[in-house]
Amino acid sequence: MKLSGLLAVFLLLCTFRRGFGISHPKPSCRYPPSQWCRSLEIAIECKVQKQCMEVNATRPNRAVPPVSVTLYYESLCPACRVFISQQLFPTWTMLQDIMTVTLVPYGNAKELPSANSPFACQHGEPECRGNMIEACIIQLTGDSALHIIYCMESAADVLAAAQPCLQLYAPSVSWSSVDSCVKGGMGYQLMHANAVMTRALNPAHTHVPWVTFNGEYTEENEDKAMSSLFHLVCQLYKGVKPPACTGAPVRLDRSFC
Repeated sequence: MKLSGLLAVFLLLCTFRRGFGISHPKPSCRYPPSQWCRSLEIAIECKVQKQCMEVNATRPNRAVPPVSVTLYYESLCPACRVFISQQLFPTWTMLQDIMTVTLVPYGNAKELPSANSPFACQHGEPECRGNMIEACIIQLTGDSALHIIYCMESAADVLAAAQPCLQLYAPSVSWSSVDSCVKGGMGYQLMHANAVMTRALNPAHTHVPWVTFNGEYTEENEDKAMSSLFHLVCQLYKGVKPPACTGAPVRLDRSFC
C-alpha cells in the first residue's frame, strides 16, 4: 500500500476543516491515515473509499519502474536526521507512487570481534541501540516503517520517541516484539546484514547520509538530493510525470462551503 501525495493533501484539508467544526469527512477507525487505502475493507471502515478511488485513478503507469532511493545513515547523526525530516519523508509523502525507499541504519559503525559489544558507533552506544531499534522496526512494520523512522528522527529524543512512534503508526505491532528483536539474535543479524550492505558500496561511502539512486551513487546526484530531493526524483523518473512534479491541475470532485 502506498499513500499518494493527493491523499496526503486530502488528509491535511480534513484536519484543517475539523478545526472549524466541519464534520466532513470524520473517519473513525483503528487504522492510522497511512493505512487508509491499503485495502477496500479498510477504506470502507475509515469512510474514505471515494477518496482512495480518486487517488488510484491518478497514479502513474506501473509498467515504468519507480526511482529506487536507498539511504545509508546513522540514527543519531544530526545531518541524517535533517535529511530524513526535511528531504526524504516530505518527498516520499508527495512522490511515493514513483519512488521506493530503502533505509539502512549503520553508517560509520564498525563490527567488532566481541560477543558482548559487537558494534561500535560514531556517536556512541546510544546510537548503536538506535540503529538496532530502527533496523528491527523496519523489519517488523513493513509499509509503516518510514513513518515511524521519520517520527523518531524528527523528535527531540530519538530513542525515547521509538515506542510512542511505533504505537502511533503501527498499533498492531507490539513494543515487546521490537524489544525482543533488539535483545535477541534477530537484531544482531539485521545489523550484520546492514554492515554487509554498507561495506559493499562502490564507491565506498565516506560520510553519511549517503544516498544511492537505482543502486548508483554520484556526487552530482548527492548534491541535488541535499538541496531538493523532490526535484531530483521527478527528474529521474522515466514515466509520465505525476501532477506533483509538473504542477498540472487535477480535477477532483470536491464540495466547499
